[in-house]
Amino acid sequence: MLYQIYETQRSLMEPFADFAQAASKLFSNPLSPFNQMPMAQRMSAGYDLLYRLGKDYEKPTFDIPSVEVDGVGVAIHERVELDKPFCELRRFKRFSDDPATLTKTKNQPVVLVVAPLSGHYATLLRDTVRTMLKDHKVYITDWKNARLVPLSEGEFHLDDYINYVQEFIRYLQGVYGNCHVISVCQPTVPVLAAVSLMASRGETTPLTMTMMGGPIDARRSPTAVNNLAMNRSYEWFENNVIYRVPDNFPGAGRRVYPGFLQHTGFVAMNPDRHATSHYDYFKNLIKGDDASAEAHRKFYDEYNAVLDMDADYYLETIKTVFQEYKLVHGTWDVRSPEGKIERVRPQDITTTALFTVEGELDDISGSGQTRAAHDLCTGIVSKEQRHLEAKGAGHYGIFSGRRWRELVYPQVKAFILEHQAGLKPAVAGKSGAAAEVAPSDTDAMAAANVSASPAQRPRRSSARKA
Repeated sequence: MLYQIYETQRSLMEPFADFAQAASKLFSNPLSPFNQMPMAQRMSAGYDLLYRLGKDYEKPTFDIPSVEVDGVGVAIHERVELDKPFCELRRFKRFSDDPATLTKTKNQPVVLVVAPLSGHYATLLRDTVRTMLKDHKVYITDWKNARLVPLSEGEFHLDDYINYVQEFIRYLQGVYGNCHVISVCQPTVPVLAAVSLMASRGETTPLTMTMMGGPIDARRSPTAVNNLAMNRSYEWFENNVIYRVPDNFPGAGRRVYPGFLQHTGFVAMNPDRHATSHYDYFKNLIKGDDASAEAHRKFYDEYNAVLDMDADYYLETIKTVFQEYKLVHGTWDVRSPEGKIERVRPQDITTTALFTVEGELDDISGSGQTRAAHDLCTGIVSKEQRHLEAKGAGHYGIFSGRRWRELVYPQVKAFILEHQAGLKPAVAGKSGAAAEVAPSDTDAMAAANVSASPAQRPRRSSARKA
């Protein structure tokens, strides 16, 4: 019922938000007579703030049209490589007509960035992707809003998340020979499980795993987020935060943890900070500080855009990661696509190098939670294990912003490059413009199907030749 009440309230507020937007423009437009009224700038700022507080925030775009590689502009074409019911494997393909740049980029490392499914969209990692595109071929998991997934697509469990990650890894291995995996925050746990299961089966595992700010062992330095999950029962979460999607969405009837409830929780963690930020925005509009106002808009366009999570996945994550600590206790069993129950054994990983990253001031995943991966991956020799504590960095600072670009990324880049040798080179394509290229998509799918069992093979693909 709460979801229906929220949607009704949102629908009722929408005309007022539109009115506030129009009124703000009316008072700020120099050609408008209202612009000449006393307090016009203040009125415009007030209406603009009301608009932003009342508007509905849609999924943002990555909006990475180009990057620079050694001072040369390289065009980026974003496309969906694989389309699954609950996730898209998204590729950022680089194009250049400069021969030296093409030669440099076509044999660079392939990186699968596994984005969090914990409230925000994968676009939260926009800066991560933009930075990495200078030196890597980049793919990312773009998780779908559960309220847009019809019930006919079935349920989505934590096991399905793990199976998706394995399928994406196999796909990239079929195209390029192998890949590197980076997981940010929540997916560090399912990514470690995915690679562990592949190792236990004797499959080829990624060359490296880079795990950043995730709750591998949530018992260490517990934060407010950890305490909430630990101090409330499984039944409390099921009874208080799980609702069914209303009829006006494709996923009508699906049980979800709604995005608007998650957003309320995000804001409740630091209400004073958000109130101050909005007041500063109001003052910047009055002063005409367009740069600061635009920075505020960009941040909150991302921060306020949230998605619904499937209830089964969310509740199982709470129970597995934050309440029963199944990964660190060695009691985690995962169901494969064929229905086989398999035990997660990180100690079976031997051929994948491990790099963990933590932020000194991280208030989401406390100190030592990510580093705990080293204690579990005892099969990886010590020289293939690294750890970095980013001084002065909070949770978001380890994958976005100045500290990410200047402190964390150079070490991640060096670690990946160190373990890149020996992969097969990419093959030239047939597109009109020169591009970083790989074997044709048809060949890639064939290779992936040869190495995977029928249940493991990609079931859907929107991949096309460049």
